[in-house]
Amino acid sequence: QVQLVESGGELVQAGGSLRLSCAASGRTFTSYTMGWFRQTPGKEREFVASIKWNGGNTNYADSVKGRFTISADNAKNTVYLQMNSLKLEDTAGYYCAAGISSFRYWGQGTQVTVSS
Repeated sequence: QVQLVESGGELVQAGGSLRLSCAASGRTFTSYTMGWFRQTPGKEREFVASIKWNGGNTNYADSVKGRFTISADNAKNTVYLQMNSLKLEDTAGYYCAAGISSFRYWGQGTQVTVSS
């Protein structure tokens, strides 16, 4: 059974940094793409960043380019999202996802709140 468990979300001041973690288990993920998405109440879930576990190709939403970095540690089966220069509008629930042609598996999310 695939499990994705996010951690690292917390309250942080604008301009600060956080690192989110997504621990993956239940299968071999080498052919998978791992992604981070975020969602605020009343809005659709939006793509943040993704990485191909095999090859490391990354992709970012325009809103986070230059501030967020996604990475993967194969030995730990963990994907990270380093978030720098956080803005108020980055406040959201952040979700980890995994899939091959589409994101089939999702974690429960971790809350990031950016305060002024």
